[in-house]
Amino acid sequence: MKLDRGLHLAYCTNIHRGEDWEETFAGLCDYTLRVKAEVAGGEPYAIGLRLSQTAAAELLETGGRRLDEFRRWLDKNNCYVFTINGFPFGRFHGGRVKEQVYRPDWTTDERLEYTKQLFEIVAELVPEGVAGSVSTLPGSFKEFITDDGAQGDVIVDKLAACARHVADLCERTGKDLHVGLEPEPLGWFETSAETVAFFERFRAGAGRGFDRLVGVNYDTCHLAVEFETAGDAIGALRDAGIRISKLHLSSALKLVPDAASLRHLAAYQEGVYLHQVVARSAGGDLKRFRDLPDALAAAEVDPPAVGEEWRVHFHIPLHAPPAHGLGDTRDHLGGVLDLLAGDPGLCEHLEMETYTWEVLPEELHSGDVVEQLVREYRWTLNELATRGLTA
Repeated sequence: MKLDRGLHLAYCTNIHRGEDWEETFAGLCDYTLRVKAEVAGGEPYAIGLRLSQTAAAELLETGGRRLDEFRRWLDKNNCYVFTINGFPFGRFHGGRVKEQVYRPDWTTDERLEYTKQLFEIVAELVPEGVAGSVSTLPGSFKEFITDDGAQGDVIVDKLAACARHVADLCERTGKDLHVGLEPEPLGWFETSAETVAFFERFRAGAGRGFDRLVGVNYDTCHLAVEFETAGDAIGALRDAGIRISKLHLSSALKLVPDAASLRHLAAYQEGVYLHQVVARSAGGDLKRFRDLPDALAAAEVDPPAVGEEWRVHFHIPLHAPPAHGLGDTRDHLGGVLDLLAGDPGLCEHLEMETYTWEVLPEELHSGDVVEQLVREYRWTLNELATRGLTA
């Protein structure tokens, strides 16, 4: 939905299953329109679209006939698309995803061509006068990079090729289009410092001509897991002249790893998504664990060695804080919104991204998925209203 000061808010449809276009479109009809009816009334309603590579290819088949049909569906239902989540390439629900969400990564032509497809789609769908964005992974997963020099150079080259494609689309359509790389715990770059270093490397190889086309998808869960404050992280990116392409409004788990908290945290173990853990010691040192079971196992062996506070990459509902002594990182999200209120030009695109509905502990479910999304909207709209960011 369009907010005050040129902002746009949506929820990311990656919360719904959608591995081909038929399944994706069914989710939009079965869930998204019901959410719209509850939160938007007769106002234009923004959709944060998630398309797998299969769904994207299907939309572009037959000379774009399906894409034209989808555009007509959007018009009929008073909806519009301003952003596409292009991080997950393939299946995202119903089976093990874990680190495979990074495959294929930006060392491959498959990732490049998929992202170009997404830009072809968003360039066609985004309304006149509204910018269009595509978010993507931070180059690769750290474990996949065995030769930082050679593989890193390939990533730079592939992203530059993507940026040239986006530039051509901008020239052809007259629209403001941009890609947002999404730092994530244990991504090739994950902290604000690593992100700035990557952009310095990218500019060294590709120049500064792509500064408006290649930016950062800032996920408030991810940077909070890294124990960064909103002011420091956003400040570092802005000082480096990096565009904030999109803000993912999301919240992570945090806790003091005592026996009771760890016992309740064990309920968040599941086999689909990767839940990286960052632990901070009393002296401020950080220790990273690949997945939640790894951190829990380490705590059993040597409890003092796992730090005094944990942050867990598990997206939890914005409106429903966890129980049993577990906390959340909504303070980081609030800090980002405070910065946005002070400078609405910071970023136009806001997207709620709690994709973990199917694997949430039962205590965090509040109704069915539509009711959950409506509650997230109401929480988010209230937070925006208190900062003067809603019409």
